[in-house]
Amino acid sequence: MRTSGIISTGILSLFLGITAPVYAQHEQQDGNRGHSEQKEAKHEQGQRDQQHGQQQQQAGQHQRPQHVEQQHRHGQSTHQDRSQQQQQRENQNRQQNSAEQRHQEQSENQRPQQSRQNQNTQRQQANEQVRKSREQHRIQQSAWQQHRSQRWESDHRNWRQRGGYRGYRIPDDRFRGRFGPEHAFRIYGLPFMVYRGYPRFQYDGYWITAVDPWPEYWGNDWYDNDDVYVTYVDDGYYMYNRRYPTVGIAIRISM
Repeated sequence: MRTSGIISTGILSLFLGITAPVYAQHEQQDGNRGHSEQKEAKHEQGQRDQQHGQQQQQAGQHQRPQHVEQQHRHGQSTHQDRSQQQQQRENQNRQQNSAEQRHQEQSENQRPQQSRQNQNTQRQQANEQVRKSREQHRIQQSAWQQHRSQRWESDHRNWRQRGGYRGYRIPDDRFRGRFGPEHAFRIYGLPFMVYRGYPRFQYDGYWITAVDPWPEYWGNDWYDNDDVYVTYVDDGYYMYNRRYPTVGIAIRISM
């Protein structure tokens, strides 16, 4: 019995001695396998991370030129827009300068023509004035010559002899300011007309009609060169010639 127990104990020890190294070797192999698997997993993860980084880098490289290209295109578009705007401004300035130059040339071309037209118009107006002045002078000369007295003493009549003055009376303040011996004037150049066969001229807004003939000894052109004045004497208005102050011609005043 004791011998069998010893043998059993020996066999068990021998079995344990054999299996312990085997188990240890197995554990060691399992540990090495796990360590190797961890290494491989880390290696694969590193490769995946590296590939992901490369992909991101490649994507960034692909995206960066596109963004740069967009900026470049935008810069080119902006530059083209500015160039077009500048060209449009230059074209507008050229057109405006061209229009101003044409207008100036037309104005310069028209100036001589307008100047000639103005000169012709002025000459025509001056000639017309001269013609009217000559015509008026001729009419006036003819009227005064026809109204000349042959014998003053017999042809002359004062207002008392004519029955009194019945014409327009000039207000006293107006008369003192524009009429009388101190306010002489010349008939030549004043508005003139013939009224019912009598010479009539306008002075200071009043029409003056000579109802008396003028003395034959007055000069032929006294109405052009002599100074005359209008005054009121007792019974009516008379016109006196300063060169011949002793006689007055009866006149009628009207508006």
